[in-house]
Amino acid sequence: MRSSRWQAFNPVWDQLQQFQQEMNRLFDRWGDGGIFGASGFPALNVWEDGEEVHVEAELPGLDLKDMEIYVSGGNQLTLKGERKKPSLPEKGVWHRQERSFGSFHRSLTLPFPVDADKVDARLENGVLHIRLTKHESARPRKIPVKAE
Repeated sequence: MRSSRWQAFNPVWDQLQQFQQEMNRLFDRWGDGGIFGASGFPALNVWEDGEEVHVEAELPGLDLKDMEIYVSGGNQLTLKGERKKPSLPEKGVWHRQERSFGSFHRSLTLPFPVDADKVDARLENGVLHIRLTKHESARPRKIPVKAE
């Protein structure tokens, strides 16, 4: 009898969980500044290729000395850096300025744990390429089947 009383709250509980998931999705999309300021910088592409995950970030005009990359918690990737304010000639006047400058911080959760000792990062033509190898615990393992 008690279980039937609690079952009446299940639809309400399910709706609250669905609302929480929608709010999390909203803040994941726009938490990097989408509705609070400029869109997430740098723009990222992330894809998986067998044993690795690849991340590309657009960072035109950024020097390597102004950038830091961290892997933490097994599956958290963080890009930090600063794009210097462009300088104008003494009599220069801005007519349009769409490229942002200043400090940035971008973190994302990777789809699986990675080996922090096997990360390769290269900056080519203003695009940062990061290659992260899956951690051994995230790799599929073939299990032998024994017959009795």
